[in-house]
Amino acid sequence: MTPQDLSRATGARIDRAREWLPYIVAAMQEFNIDTPQRQAMFLSQIGHESGGLHWVVELWGPTPAQSRYEGRKDIGNMQIGDGYKFRGRGLLQTTGRANYEATGKALGVDLLTEPELLGQPSLAARSAAWFWKIHGLNEIADTGDVTKATRRVNGGVNGLAERVALYEAATEVLA
Repeated sequence: MTPQDLSRATGARIDRAREWLPYIVAAMQEFNIDTPQRQAMFLSQIGHESGGLHWVVELWGPTPAQSRYEGRKDIGNMQIGDGYKFRGRGLLQTTGRANYEATGKALGVDLLTEPELLGQPSLAARSAAWFWKIHGLNEIADTGDVTKATRRVNGGVNGLAERVALYEAATEVLA
């Protein structure tokens, strides 16, 4: 894969694609995102979720939705300030104390003490690929179902049209 391929597949500027390429390739290898169809789906999803490999730390308003991160037991935010501290980070925007803890354990990093590490390229890519693997997204990618993959990544179909377009571009460059 070239930086130009990654740029097309994720919607990233070429300078961002050059920067991210080694981390994304390594993460895909580590977590068995190992066929063109799986890679195309992965790249399209991380491309959308990160705004073309641009945002690896959630912008904080806080918006009304972000304010609701505080006290959310379902994502482990039980302490005051957890919403902001464990805001979305990584190429798939890991959010919440419990998710940071699970991701950190899986990747061998203490993300509860140092959550900002998830914004660094290597961990941002690895966390996305780990999430991908443990949530069965390779199997969904094998079917080519962008809507189902989007629901698994996003919880809804936010940005579906862009994800489909990125998937089609990624499929072309990986053929």
